[in-house]
Amino acid sequence: MDLAQIQPAGDREMEEMDSSTVPILENNFQKTHFPGMVRQKSYIFDGHGNYYNKEWDLIEGNGKQFCWYHVELPKGEQKLSQSAQHLIDVLCPPLKLQDILSLVSNGPFCGHVDGALVFRVNSPGPPSSNFTFRLAARVTENSVITVSLGRVPRLGFSPAGRSLLSEIPSIETPRGERQQGSSIVIREHVLEFLLTMNHSEEADNPVPKSVSKLVVHVIDTHVDHLQDVVTQLEMELDSVELELDQGGFALKKEMLDDRRFPKMHLNLQRLLQVIAHGEQVFPRVKEKCSSKHWFASEDINSLEELIGRLRRLKENVGFLANRVTAIQAGLDSWQSEQINRKLYYLSFLSIIFLPLSTITGVFGMNVGGVPWTVQKDPALKDGFRNVMVLCLAMLILVLLCFIFPALYSRLSAWRQRRSLRRNWSYNRRSFLRRSVGIQESGSGGYLKI
Repeated sequence: MDLAQIQPAGDREMEEMDSSTVPILENNFQKTHFPGMVRQKSYIFDGHGNYYNKEWDLIEGNGKQFCWYHVELPKGEQKLSQSAQHLIDVLCPPLKLQDILSLVSNGPFCGHVDGALVFRVNSPGPPSSNFTFRLAARVTENSVITVSLGRVPRLGFSPAGRSLLSEIPSIETPRGERQQGSSIVIREHVLEFLLTMNHSEEADNPVPKSVSKLVVHVIDTHVDHLQDVVTQLEMELDSVELELDQGGFALKKEMLDDRRFPKMHLNLQRLLQVIAHGEQVFPRVKEKCSSKHWFASEDINSLEELIGRLRRLKENVGFLANRVTAIQAGLDSWQSEQINRKLYYLSFLSIIFLPLSTITGVFGMNVGGVPWTVQKDPALKDGFRNVMVLCLAMLILVLLCFIFPALYSRLSAWRQRRSLRRNWSYNRRSFLRRSVGIQESGSGGYLKI
């Protein structure tokens, strides 16, 4: 539904109000709107297993009827204040500013705001990341308002009979022919996508008959979404391990240069943060909903099962993080081995060319007395010997500089052992002297201290 059809009534009401008495509200509602920036879904349920699409009027249901309004924020590089403006654009009125802030803020929260139960599991990561999850809900007895970042699979409802999973599949032959008796061809990329799903499609969703079942459905789809991401990571990690086993130097070097596994580890930590938020919020939601007369007891048990699924999912993410750490450690070890091998080759070349460099350096000295040369000047015959003595002295000095710390430590240890041995012998002679004195005195008993 176009947002231009939603706001004019509210704008006319604000124009009729006195601008001198409520200037802040006037600035809030007389602002630039964002048509097409957010997606909106609104349903009304009759309480008997049927639902209908309805206009975006944010009106609660009557009797057994209840309404559901869902806002889907765009995944992009935008600030949190811009998301708040989008919510103000589509939810105010009747919601107030405190309701908007409780829905859009980051971090876990569960509590009552203006008489309604509000909970959120919003991670503080960048909105464009696939590992940033935001889900918030405002629940009353006859209405539910939810806000999500991007599309949540299986969150909405669609007419039955349109599910791909209920079709009879077939595979495409190399010639492009279909098998007889089949109704739809399933391609490989479609199968890869379906294998990452741990849930059915929207057409297979059971229509909730109460607000409590709708709340369970919203939390269930959030957990399913997390499970889909974890399954996709597992498949990606399996393929990467297979590539590493079959790949060579170029592939490993590319993975190290791209920092693929550190980035994957960072994404896993973000995912763990989202799951930790759910572990904090959903038990409190169960506790607060258990005191509501309109929340069924079997739905309380369903919430408990979802909390258990979330904890098991956290353990699975921990295992994935350990696998990523192990793969990264293996690549680091491989890189160290490559560096050591290159250093070994360099050392081997140094061993070959060091004697040659020494010989050429010695016989290339511009002094007299160099053997096997034509330098016969008697005044310069001792030049070569003097240079060699100076080089020997420098070599001895350098060796002493390297050996001196070891000699000093050995000398210190020897002096310490000598002092300990001397103290032990002195104490032993003193003890023997006192013992002999006691025996000569003839007094029995214990030695007085």
